[in-house]
Amino acid sequence: MVQSARSRTVLTLYTTADDVQCHRVRLVLAAKGVSYERVEVDPNKPPPEDLIDLNPYGTTPTLVDRDLTLYDTAVVCEYLDERYPHPPLMPIDPLSRARLRLASVRIELDWLSQIAAIREGGKTADTARKHLREQLLTSLPLFKASKFFLNPEMSLVDCLVAPVIWRLPWLGVDLGREGKPILDYGERLFHSQGFARSMTAEEKAMRP
Repeated sequence: MVQSARSRTVLTLYTTADDVQCHRVRLVLAAKGVSYERVEVDPNKPPPEDLIDLNPYGTTPTLVDRDLTLYDTAVVCEYLDERYPHPPLMPIDPLSRARLRLASVRIELDWLSQIAAIREGGKTADTARKHLREQLLTSLPLFKASKFFLNPEMSLVDCLVAPVIWRLPWLGVDLGREGKPILDYGERLFHSQGFARSMTAEEKAMRP
């Protein structure tokens, strides 16, 4: 099974149906217009044996490109941007690239941790919703600064931010009127063909 995965002529992406990080990679692939085979993994079941053989952690997203296997989300996204350079999803100058990379790290630490707590449910879910809302509203100047997040052109950071904004109603997070610039940012990306291609049926069902 592992050999067949590595011998395919197209990319293979092991992904779950509704995870932000998996959606992030699928959005990069869609933005690049790259064909790939999608293998959906059920997070409620043990990882399939072929995924364990490819990735010792059995995590998703995992990308297989012939003999190469990558499984850190940021590494996967940057590899795809370099492997398929058009359209570029990172600016040329080192300062802008570093700024966007740091933004991604902050989002993963601050926003995605709250999403994980919301999805776990229990007593901490409402607190996590409040914290996520506060963190997003605190970031309003970053959404207003450019057409895209901290950049005049779509970047790898947008491929992380957009899946978060898409999930807000599903997560029970209401930004209210104050959050209109964030919601407007989301709508610009949601209506692109690439975003529609990036979604699974489960993600499409997150909104009416």
